[in-house]
Amino acid sequence: MNPIACIVMTSIGTEDEAEALATAIVEAQLGACVQIQRVRSVYAWQGELRREPEWVLHIKTLAARYAVLEAFIRERHSYQTPEIVLVPITAGSADYLHWLAAGSAPPAQE
Repeated sequence: MNPIACIVMTSIGTEDEAEALATAIVEAQLGACVQIQRVRSVYAWQGELRREPEWVLHIKTLAARYAVLEAFIRERHSYQTPEIVLVPITAGSADYLHWLAAGSAPPAQE
């Protein structure tokens, strides 16, 4: 049975924070790949309408790694209430999904 792949998304306030978090995630083998995109967000926060640049991270990983990844992000995130959402991958190239699973597998000691 193939492991269930997913994309975990989070957004963060600066490019430097995005780069640091993405690097830490891949180095910890919590995701095989992290894509970083600059976006402009419009949102309500504490009763105010805000418009700010953000960087969205798309983390390619395994659903089984979500709880550990969420805790990892929360420990390193600068937002009080960070976006951390899991989007399942329901289909994909077998070769790609195999690579994703290998790059997201927990180390033997976990």
